[in-house]
This record gives sequence, structure tokens and C-alpha cells, in this order.
Amino acid sequence: MENWIQHFMEQFGYIGILLLIALENVFPPIPSEVILTFGGYMTTRSELTVIGVVIYATIGSVLGAVILYGIGRVVDIKRMEKIVDKWGRFLRLKKEDIHKANDWFAKYGGWAVFFCRLVPLIRSLISIPAGMSHMNFWIFLLFTAAGSLIWNVILVYVGAAVGDSWESIVGYMDIYSNIVYAILAILVIVIAVLFIKKRVKNK
Repeated sequence: MENWIQHFMEQFGYIGILLLIALENVFPPIPSEVILTFGGYMTTRSELTVIGVVIYATIGSVLGAVILYGIGRVVDIKRMEKIVDKWGRFLRLKKEDIHKANDWFAKYGGWAVFFCRLVPLIRSLISIPAGMSHMNFWIFLLFTAAGSLIWNVILVYVGAAVGDSWESIVGYMDIYSNIVYAILAILVIVIAVLFIKKRVKNK
């Protein structure tokens, strides 16, 4: 996949970067680390500039996030309530839990979007609950753009700085991603255990 990404970027330049980043946001398995660091490297041997790569990458990030936000708006709270009505007893969920989560996101959603844009995998997926909670679109857009800009600037500048060694940065980002995934997995397990204990206690 990495070779295809590199070839696509070399052939289509800024537009290729925009399209790949937008696609990466909708399909998280596509590695933004490769796109951005290679984009930074390309500025050292082509007419592309660091600022140009950052701008087009950020536009692509926002476009992809808006698509997922739209999906979240379609799968809204009412649809989630229907799912909970049908499957909630197996998932140990109640309608109240959905509304609590929605209220939390309504209160802290902006900062959640901002900080999650700096975390692998969930940096894209955070757009879905933002849409589900009907978070103000312009606030969503602002925090998404801000978080994406920081992520893009760091990786593009690092790619430009290391030049031919840009692939080594991808290796370090893989380590960072794996650490984040491990922490997320532990948190999910801990939260699930506490949630189940609370449900059993309240019965």
C-alpha cells in the first residue's frame, strides 16, 4: 500500500495529498503517517512546498471528517435508542446511558474532537459521535481543522527535515500508534468492567 500511496502522490501532487488524506479520514487503516511524512519529503525534491502540503492535507482532513460527521447525523440518538431497545439487554445498555454519553459530548465535544485529532485511529472516528450528538457544525469544523492542522504540521515538517530518512519516522509513529492502541484497549476493558459491576450492583 505504501508504494501505491507514494506513486499516487508523485503523480497528482497537492490534489493527490488532499484526496488521500480525505480517504484516510474515512478509512482509518490508510496510514496518514506515510502520506504526511512522504509529503514532507517530497518538498525537498519537487516543486511542492511544506506550507502547500500542510494546507491541502488539512483541507483533506476536514473533508473526510465532515463525511463521518454526516454519517453520525444519520445514525442519530433516536436510531441508537432503537438499537438499544432491541439489543440493549445483551450489551447491558439502557437509553439513559445513551443520553448520558450524548450530554457529555454536548458539554465537552469541542475539546474531545480537538485532542482526538492528535490520536491515531480515533482521530477519524471521533467525527461520528460528534455528528450523532448534533454538535454545532461550525464548532466541529473549527476544532477539527485546528487539531488536524497541528497533526499535519508536525508530520510534514518532520518529513521535510529528515529527507531521505522519512521512512524511519513512520516506524516511530507505528510504535506510538501501538502504545496508544494498547492504552485504549486497557481503558475499554476497565470501563467495561466498572460498567458491568455498576449494573450488577444496581439490580
